Amino acid sequence: MSMPQVPPSSSVAFPSGDPFKDTPKSLDWSRSDIERRLGFHGGRFTSPGNTLSLIIALLLTAAFYTAIILVQQKWPQTRWFAAMFLERGPCPYPTMLLFFWALALLLLKWRKLVFQRRVFGLPLMPQEPEFVLTSATAREVRERMSTLVDNPHNFVLFNRIDLALANLHNIGHTADVAAILKVQAENDEAQIASSYGIIQGFMWGIPVLGFIGTVLGLSQAIGAFTDTLQAGGDLTAIRASLKTVTGGLATAFETTLVALVCAFILQLIVSFMQSLESQFLDNCNDVCSRQVAGKLRLQET
Repeated sequence: MSMPQVPPSSSVAFPSGDPFKDTPKSLDWSRSDIERRLGFHGGRFTSPGNTLSLIIALLLTAAFYTAIILVQQKWPQTRWFAAMFLERGPCPYPTMLLFFWALALLLLKWRKLVFQRRVFGLPLMPQEPEFVLTSATAREVRERMSTLVDNPHNFVLFNRIDLALANLHNIGHTADVAAILKVQAENDEAQIASSYGIIQGFMWGIPVLGFIGTVLGLSQAIGAFTDTLQAGGDLTAIRASLKTVTGGLATAFETTLVALVCAFILQLIVSFMQSLESQFLDNCNDVCSRQVAGKLRLQET
């Protein structure tokens, strides 16, 4: 009868009995954050920086206008669409820049949110049912977080847990821990909400640019209409001035149309991103409630 094969000693896993055994670092914000990876200063948590987003916006704007020109040259029937961006005064250019800048900010926010959500898959707490959080085990949990990520304060969830556990030696009962977690949750919500400030500013500025284009177009049309009245019976002059009138009216309406469409698209994307971040914060609250507050065993007063 053949004897069972024994694996090499190097591959045998012996249980150490230590629930806080060292584990390889799983997440490195300094190397994996999308802005840091490209050599830019990374914003806190899901907040994007302005430098990289502006560069992306400039590239997207240049690519957009290049594509419009090339398409117009290849398919002349699309000239009406190209004219909305190329022949309607100066306002469409900053409108599209702000639109693409906001899109770039939202794209970076989404990538940062995806990275932040990866902490939910990390084994922070031991799985033993009898494990409880005390002042002693809390110190080990904090050390374990440092082995899982490069810096717990770069992650929304780990930062919240670390701040709560760091104050355990000053806490008399579990209600104080819940209060700390609640305050930090409110701070995280405020921080994420403030990261939409510049995007909200762009969403306000884009329609304003459209209205400025409307005023400029109407001013041009009114001035040309005055010339039409002064032309008398000169049909050539009347035709030329009427072209200017219709061009001014096109500028007035189409610049507003472009701005409102851009603002509408941004509003939809912002609402979607806010729902994703709200769900992320709810998940953080649930983890803190179950794995931190639910496992605390401190002296009650």
